[in-house]
Amino acid sequence: MNDTPPHPGPVTRLLVANRGEIARRIIRTCRTMGIGTVAVHAPGEEGAAHVAEADTAVRLPLPGSGSPVDAYLDPRALVAAARTAGADAVHPGYGFLSENAGFVRAVTGAGLTWVGPSADAVARMGAKTLAKRIARDAGVPVADALAPEDVRPEHMPVLVKAVSGGGGRGMRVVHDLADLPAEAAAAGAEAASAFGDPAVFCEPYVRRGRHVEVQVLADVHGTVWALGDRDCSVQRRHQKVIEEAPAPGIPDDLRERLHEAARGMARAIDYTGAGTAEFLVPVGEGGLGAPVFLEMNTRLQVEHPVTECVTGLDLVEWQIRIAEGEALPDGGPPAPRGHAVEARLYAEDPRADWRPRTGTLHAFDVPAATARFEPLTVPGVRLDSGVEPGDTVGTDFDPLLAKVVALGRDRRDAVRRLSSALAAARLHGVGTNRDLLVRVLRHPAFGAAAEHPEELHTGYLDADRLTALAQPLADHAAERLAALAASLSAAEAARPGGAVPAGIPANWRNLASQAHTRLHTVGGAGERRITTSYRTVRGAPVPEQPGVRVISAAPGLVVLEVDGLRHALAVHRYAGGAGVHVDSPLGSVTLTPVDPLPAPEAVIDHGALPAPMPGTIVAVDVSVGDRVAEGQTLLRVEAMKMEHRITAPAAGAVREIPVTAGQRVPAGAPLAVLDYEGPQP
Repeated sequence: MNDTPPHPGPVTRLLVANRGEIARRIIRTCRTMGIGTVAVHAPGEEGAAHVAEADTAVRLPLPGSGSPVDAYLDPRALVAAARTAGADAVHPGYGFLSENAGFVRAVTGAGLTWVGPSADAVARMGAKTLAKRIARDAGVPVADALAPEDVRPEHMPVLVKAVSGGGGRGMRVVHDLADLPAEAAAAGAEAASAFGDPAVFCEPYVRRGRHVEVQVLADVHGTVWALGDRDCSVQRRHQKVIEEAPAPGIPDDLRERLHEAARGMARAIDYTGAGTAEFLVPVGEGGLGAPVFLEMNTRLQVEHPVTECVTGLDLVEWQIRIAEGEALPDGGPPAPRGHAVEARLYAEDPRADWRPRTGTLHAFDVPAATARFEPLTVPGVRLDSGVEPGDTVGTDFDPLLAKVVALGRDRRDAVRRLSSALAAARLHGVGTNRDLLVRVLRHPAFGAAAEHPEELHTGYLDADRLTALAQPLADHAAERLAALAASLSAAEAARPGGAVPAGIPANWRNLASQAHTRLHTVGGAGERRITTSYRTVRGAPVPEQPGVRVISAAPGLVVLEVDGLRHALAVHRYAGGAGVHVDSPLGSVTLTPVDPLPAPEAVIDHGALPAPMPGTIVAVDVSVGDRVAEGQTLLRVEAMKMEHRITAPAAGAVREIPVTAGQRVPAGAPLAVLDYEGPQP
């Protein structure tokens, strides 16, 4: 039964029970609709972008000694915030409590309008095992769901999934039955942290499958639309990386089957508002197989912008209109036009095993962006970001920084626009997955997905391909040019007396000078060192790199000619150890100047394993005195709502464990000390 009031009345002031990018997205639509907005935030987030953009904001209490994320998981506090601010409606966004039936009931029980489906629909679809039974009863093919204790050898391999929530959290692929109890427990702990529910289940793991989803929109008058489909097959660690609409290479008959199945699911539960039915389409030697239902998300999806761009609809606006009782227009949903592709920009470091990255975001600019937080009406680039320059990226929340979306006349046009926009973005201060995104978009197999749909599947980013695609866009030659540009820029910035008349360079002299040598490491902390040298000859810098000529040098821009080709390199220098960022069409390079006379460093025990990032100790899996094998898990650390394992780099014995479960640790804090058996790693 649908327990959403059919005609709750117009919304005048809406509380967004979320933060970051999606909160800003909802606020943007409310502003165009003339609806007042209320933001909420955890302690310490007073300066967040979503807080500044709302009409008013309420600070949420932090329960006990919990982390900031816990503030967003307290239904009573959110309802109290709505009452305090005089809101008459609540929009949950995605994540947090967006699929929590208890929260829906708390909101509607307080006399507020819930912008979403009924509590009954949320409960029935939020429990993914129940959702599979409902789908089966509705005639929709489903993948089997098993409790971890019911899994048998013949079921292996399996995918452990959280019963509540999504976004890749609480998911594990298990190939060995003996590993299942530990992996299920770890998945449950991760799900509990992200969604407040530790329940997990298992389903068959399909390595090669197309992840295709259908966007539905349903009003309270019984009209259900299937607003086209999306492909979300490019994933890493079960988190979507690139999404697009329409799904490429799907035959018309299969597409209609997916749409009808999604409509059937919505009708089976009297669904209202925006929702998404997700399916897995197996990929075999003979092409695409029969689809199976995975789950239905009773909320707005992270990837909703691609559907907005190809339909021209503002999904947030229609969520609100439907919550107010408005009917969907006659004539059915608009037909998709063109093609849209979205890339998720994460704060993570490919050079350091994809660990989340924190720090100050000194620059965040996508010059190609023509719109923000709104559907594109003509081909272009849209940016939905949760951060602004100067923001601090921490470990308490999801590492998603922004979504960059391109709308093109066709798929090739959209992919080209998006890859170019990402490559030209200025992202300084925090490591990102930008180069991976660009390489995926430019990879021939991805480009041919419409003609060869079997090439695109959830195993697309397997270990070997991921390693290749994660390489920086800037090769070693480009890094050397960037280091030279940084050296010349530093010399110009340090020139005494301010500006020098045009035509008279710094350090002018008739004879060749001694070599000016500078040393940088690449990639922030840097694993490699690059030495650059140049001499001043007749007043002009002459690099000691064959085929390289300096055209001009200024503190912010250096122009070099290499074997007859001219390259402009923009140089940005930041204080406080943030290093030097050099951007050019050759790729972006982060450099750290090396002090020729470094200060003495404290002696660090070689057996100490430092925390690779700030985070919280989830579990300690070994004890002092234990003998451990190379690669064995010692501890697990949670950062940015994902679990990261600290493993032994070599066999040895545990000498010391200076941390305990539940303890928050800064980056670099010692987590364990080992005595190695053989050669030290």
